[in-house]
Parts: sequence; structure tokens; C-alpha cells
Amino acid sequence: MEVGRKLICRQRQVFFFFFFLGLAQAGSEFRRYSVVEETEGSSLVTNLAKDLGLGQGELSRRGARVISKGNKLYLQLDQETGDLLLNEKLDREELCGQTEPCMLRFQVLLENPLEFFQAELQVIDINDHAPVFMDRDMLLKISESSPPGTKFPLKNAQDMDVGRNNIENYTISPNSYFRVLTRKRSDGRKYPELVLDKVLDREEEPELRLTLTAQDGGSPPRFGTAQVSIEVMDINDNAPEFEPPFYRVQIPEDSPIGYLIVKVSATDIDIGVNREISYSLFQASEEISKTFEINAMTGEIRLKKQLDFETTQSYEVNIEARDTGSLSGKCTVLTQVMDVNDNAPEVTMSALTRQIPENSPETVVAVFSVSDLDSEENGKISCYIQDDLPFFLKSSMENFYTLVTERPLDRETRAEYNVTITVTDSGTPRLKTEHNITVLVS
Repeated sequence: MEVGRKLICRQRQVFFFFFFLGLAQAGSEFRRYSVVEETEGSSLVTNLAKDLGLGQGELSRRGARVISKGNKLYLQLDQETGDLLLNEKLDREELCGQTEPCMLRFQVLLENPLEFFQAELQVIDINDHAPVFMDRDMLLKISESSPPGTKFPLKNAQDMDVGRNNIENYTISPNSYFRVLTRKRSDGRKYPELVLDKVLDREEEPELRLTLTAQDGGSPPRFGTAQVSIEVMDINDNAPEFEPPFYRVQIPEDSPIGYLIVKVSATDIDIGVNREISYSLFQASEEISKTFEINAMTGEIRLKKQLDFETTQSYEVNIEARDTGSLSGKCTVLTQVMDVNDNAPEVTMSALTRQIPENSPETVVAVFSVSDLDSEENGKISCYIQDDLPFFLKSSMENFYTLVTERPLDRETRAEYNVTITVTDSGTPRLKTEHNITVLVS
């Protein structure tokens, strides 16, 4: 039994020697691969052995494995053949939403001797979603005094796909009064704008019904439609106007629900009931509608849902002011979310040995990484252990550390050590995380 324990200790010494050596030699260049979304599970991504220049069976002998953040494995490695395979069918929209490109980072770890290889997998979008109008029926009340060239923004369609598979243009059913233009917002999304080409006459044609079509740029393209009903109104010749037409505000991510973000204001130079104004969100996505609400009478915009800087850094909120004659004016409120130090640092152990032979030279006890979801100063991390222990930390690469013995240990002097790894960020207030390790001297 004693001989077996000594053999195991020697093996661990050799393992951690190569572990530390491998970390120092780990390449920083990313290896990039790609796969089309909805590709069946178990499909081949690449032959990893060939990419790394390794012989047949060497991956198995060196204990190769794939690791990724949060231990969510989208890939599996066949150690015998060296093939890197999909674990499951990937949905780009579920993984990345509107973020493009959609990149999944992972590492390849070779344990004996230890090497790290950084890599990323790009999930390529396919045109598997058609444009959808959140409001399939739109009603416009347009004054018969509106001159040709007057523009009326319409509610846009939404498409979960990205790039060329997203919405390309809008068309309107043939008619003698209107055409439609495809406009682009500052965030890149496209929306339709109805343009009046011919003066309306309520007495001649009091109502129009048109079909609005959104087409994406996929091959083949997909379509979505909505009905636009136009009610021609008697003269109300002044629409509400915002001053200013653009608001820029900042709000901390920890602001409470009900927090007053800004109060918008529009004026109408008409008199009587034609100057009474109501406010509402315009062209609001589902996320905007869940996050903000506006008082129809006062124009006060308040927070409806807790914000998260790490998820969304800014919102573009469009506001409509409509008078009782149904003429309207628009303004934009750009809301920038300010980061708050609300995420404590995290410690992720990659390797750990809990027993160290006495009288051993410098020995690697643990290898770990640290991370923080916050940004800038709130995400800067420092790491340390107690001063009165015969151990010290080495920073081997960005956010990776090794815990190493400072000198040979003597079991008869002390047989057990409790090491506390403390990680703090630079935010205000500072947040910290502690990770405890018990090391036995054998």
C-alpha cells in the first residue's frame, strides 16, 4: 500500500510539472470553426487531431477534452478518431439573439503534458424565420388637407434572423394614393414609411385598405403581411411637434421599477379639441414594451422592468404624440444603461490536488481562472491568498492562476493547510469571492 501511494505521488508530481509547463506554452491564437445552425447533432465540425498536428490515438493518450464557459458543452470529441462533433442541433437565435456574428468560445485541454488551445465556433444563420408584424392591423387617420409628399411612418415587422436573412424591404399593394419607402433606423432595423402621392378627398373616397408586405433577403425570400386601414379625416392641419425631437438620458442599471426616466413634451398650435395630445410608445419591440411605460397624459416615461447592463447597454425608444384629430408627431429617446457593480467575481477550478508529498520541491496545487461579468473598473480583478502560508500564486496567462508550494513541506511540522483564494473587483463598493482549499501533506 505504501509503495502504491508513493507511486501515485510521483505521478502527480510529473503531471503538475507538465501542467505548469503547458500553461506557459499555451497558444494565444484562436482557432476558428463554423457550422450552419440547425445542423444535425453528431455532425462533423473538424478533425481536431489533424488541426493540432497530432498522430492517431495521441488525443486519447494525452487525455484530451473540450471545455467551455459554464460547462455547457455544445461539442464532443472522439478521442480515437480526433473528430470534433456537434453535441446537439444548434439554434442561432436561441444562442445569440440579434448578435452577429454568433460565436461560441471553447478550449481544448490536453492533460499529459498539459496544453491549452483556444478556439471558437461560429454559428451561421439560415433563413428559418419569416418577417412578422406584431400588429397585423394598422389604422391611420389622415387629414384630407395633407399635401403630396407627406410621410407616415408605419409599424415595422420583426425577423429573428440576422444579416441578409433579416428584413430587406417593404412593399404596398397597388393604389393611386400611396407608395411605401424602406427606411433604416440608427440601430440598423428597417421600417416602412408611407408616402402620399395624391391629395385625398374624403367625400370621394373616405376609406382605403392596403396590404403592407415585408420581405427578407434570404434565398428563397420569406414574407410577412399586415393590413393598413386609412381613414380620411376632415381638416386638422397641424400635427403635434416635439421640442427637442431627440432626447438622450442615462440611467443606472439598479434603478427601481417606476423610476422616472424623462418627461417628453409636444405642442400643437391648433385650438380646441384638436390640440389635446396623448402620448404612446411607437414601433416598440416586445423588449421595449416590457421595459418602459409612458403616461398618455403627461408624457412621463418610467421604468417597468429591472435593467441589466450586461444584457443590454442602450435602448432606442420611439414616442408618438397624437392629437384628437389623429395627427401625430414623433420623437426618439435614447436611453443609455450605466453599469453598476452588481456581479461578484467568479472562481473556476481547472485542476486541483488535495495531497502533496512532504519534502517535494515546488509543486502545483491548483490551476484556476477568475472572471467578472461587470465592465471596465467594475470588472477588473485582483487575486491573493493569506500571507502566512508556504504557498504563492502565479499568473500564467490572462485571468489564469496557479497555486504553487513555496518550499518543501514537512508533514511532522504541519499536516494540513487551509488556503483561502480571495478574488476582488475594483468597483464601488468592491465585491469579493472566497474559495477555500484544504491541502494535506502526505
